[in-house]
Amino acid sequence: MQQKIVITGGPGTGKTTLIHQLEDKGFACTPEISRQVTLQARKNGIEHLFLENPLLFSKLLLEGREQQYIDAENTDTPIVFFDRGIPDVHAYMNHFKTDYPQTYLEKSKTYRYDTIFLLPPWKEIYITDNERYESFELSVSIYKHLKNAYTELGYDIIEVPHGEVAERVDFILKHLRLL
Repeated sequence: MQQKIVITGGPGTGKTTLIHQLEDKGFACTPEISRQVTLQARKNGIEHLFLENPLLFSKLLLEGREQQYIDAENTDTPIVFFDRGIPDVHAYMNHFKTDYPQTYLEKSKTYRYDTIFLLPPWKEIYITDNERYESFELSVSIYKHLKNAYTELGYDIIEVPHGEVAERVDFILKHLRLL
């Protein structure tokens, strides 16, 4: 049976760096798709899709994450790491106090993960760029909404301590009994 592992957290907490390190170790990983959605929107003339049409942005994320889940299930890979999970979509919507269709929660309940690793805010490594415009304070608030969303869905959350990338990867792999 395939293990589906989510690595999540607020913006700028090191998720993608961990995913790349896990890929380098030979694990199957799905990329974060929000940057892809943002870049595609820019190609279509929409500079900040999330700000201009948060519901469309979130719908595209939900569809993309659902497809990642389905694609992972259709492989014989024993373990798949996800850079964010389906519940992240409605957690963000809750953070921004944006109404969303009930299907967001339904999909979060339908597509279940085995383990959730949550990266806490970490001011020392936090940076902004062309696709990440959130402040550190906003990142802290998003983290709280992510924690609430996964907890409300019945997940036991494992917080990954701050540290060097290799230490954080080892923490995850030891917890999964892969090291």
